[in-house]
Amino acid sequence: MTESIYPVGTPELARQRREAVPAQFEAFHQFSKQVFAPGALDAKTKQLIAVAVAHVTQCPYCIAGHSQQAVKQGATREEIMEAIWVAAEMRAGAAYAHSIIALKAIDDANAVAGA
Repeated sequence: MTESIYPVGTPELARQRREAVPAQFEAFHQFSKQVFAPGALDAKTKQLIAVAVAHVTQCPYCIAGHSQQAVKQGATREEIMEAIWVAAEMRAGAAYAHSIIALKAIDDANAVAGA
């Protein structure tokens, strides 16, 4: 399979998105600039967090964009991969942690069946 379900971004699509709701676009743009501005965390750290979160949310556009921004902020391949591994552990850890919901549901079902 060589085609992606995700369309390639183009300047035309970006223009359409921006012009469809300019006030919301500008508000989001300003919010994004503020979020990624250096503060208590430096810009590189913020981009590494974004790379990790992008992998958890599985947004291919975010993965590509924030990986490139992380590199621009000085992140190395190793740092980016470590951030991705943190994301993988958190996602797997969440699945494991949520297993108690399944175990409780099994116990509840068995209790009802046995009652």
